[in-house]
Amino acid sequence: MKTIAYFLLFISTHLAAQTSLHNQKKDELLVTNAMVVVGVGTPAEGPYDIHIKDGMIHAMSAASVDAKLRGTDIQQLDAKGGYVLPGFINMHAHTMYSRAGIDMAQPYQHYLWLASGITTVRDLGSDTKVTLKEKQQSAKHEIIAPRMFVYPGIWGNHSEQALKQKIAEFKKQGADGLKFGMMDRQTFVAASKLAKEYKLPVANHVGVEDMNAWDNIKAGTATIEHWYGVPDAALKGVQNFPPEMNYSNELHRFRYAGRLWREADSDKLDQVLEGMVKSGVAWDPTLVIYEASRDLQRAISSPWFKDYLHPGLEKFFQPSADSHGSFFWGWTSTDEVFWKNNYQIWFKALRDFADKGGIITTGEDGGYIYQLYGFGYLRELQLQQEAGFHPLEVLKHATVNSAQVLGQGDKLGQIRIGYVADLVIVNGNPMADLSVLWPRNIKPLTGEESTGGIQWTIKDGIPYHAPTMLKAVREMVKVSRKGNPINYLVD
Repeated sequence: MKTIAYFLLFISTHLAAQTSLHNQKKDELLVTNAMVVVGVGTPAEGPYDIHIKDGMIHAMSAASVDAKLRGTDIQQLDAKGGYVLPGFINMHAHTMYSRAGIDMAQPYQHYLWLASGITTVRDLGSDTKVTLKEKQQSAKHEIIAPRMFVYPGIWGNHSEQALKQKIAEFKKQGADGLKFGMMDRQTFVAASKLAKEYKLPVANHVGVEDMNAWDNIKAGTATIEHWYGVPDAALKGVQNFPPEMNYSNELHRFRYAGRLWREADSDKLDQVLEGMVKSGVAWDPTLVIYEASRDLQRAISSPWFKDYLHPGLEKFFQPSADSHGSFFWGWTSTDEVFWKNNYQIWFKALRDFADKGGIITTGEDGGYIYQLYGFGYLRELQLQQEAGFHPLEVLKHATVNSAQVLGQGDKLGQIRIGYVADLVIVNGNPMADLSVLWPRNIKPLTGEESTGGIQWTIKDGIPYHAPTMLKAVREMVKVSRKGNPINYLVD
């Protein structure tokens, strides 16, 4: 299998080049000289030493005051005054094993996620048996991968009996929750009732249906994904679709999605947002996954495609009526103008939602519409800042808020004593510039080496060296391209 071949390639080619701490499980680890961002929205503190014991944060002390552990034989990792953040949580992830008929074996995706600081993913609707197995392997540290929460997908309309069989089986298999998508109101109500009975939280991709955010409010949905359903619930009647509109046509679907927010009534929208807040429905906006709609040229010319874009993804991204989200064969400047305006209204709705006390989380939906795993997540952080959120708020969405929605708020998402030791060590200050999170080998237009970058991602107290993983990914891509010669987006 290619999965094994890729893994053996990594072992043989890169193990000797790894730094001594990479993927080394120690009972104790001391991270020294760390400027700590707790994750709750407060500014950085430090420098601190962080004592990790059995995968948990055991103690924190001022580096300049209490250095008693530095003289012991405890393994040490020097943050060198860099900023240390809680591990990021990707609330909208899809584990993929092939794209456009081309094998895309792990650990390609897992390494990209970890190298981008993502220590936890909520997998929405992938191959359930495989992701559940990888969840167990990750928990046991048998594979290098983020922690996984598995939400199998139920799409379309089903009888109540069929829903009960599906949901009961998912619960038996060990699912953590469910993803619903493209359901009519009758199916959604029945499915939500069953999910509640089986104590499985729901992430809902609403789509254009006869149900909307009000139905999610009544059902107690955990998260609304993307944004469909929110402006729909604030329309006066229905959206003003043209006579030729065909929702099954991807070009139509995304074109007229870019015209929806402007039709929402502001007073009705305010009521919808209030309702979401009162019922505890969180919002996982995935701003990044629609960005190509407002700036296609930027999306197709991402500098990291040259080294990191797998040929399966590249082929899938090319305009085609056969691939979801690959709708750009007829995209126009007019469409982009509508989407640019769409984003401004969407941004305001997100800010209003947060101001009312709503919970915003962070996800990327990578593998679709020119978004590469991990890189898309880091761009999502920048877009949330563009929406008007302070970088400290953006980081809170990515850590504390997301952990809370997963029901893990007392274990994950903060750098505090008693919490799981999930950390991101950054050479730079993300509060001054979120772009310092980009991998170091991505060079700016000047041709000079960029400063900053995630140096280490620590999951369960185990440090993973980001540059080492990125180097391995580059090799995987080279091997894949040799076996799948196609017309590359970036030559």
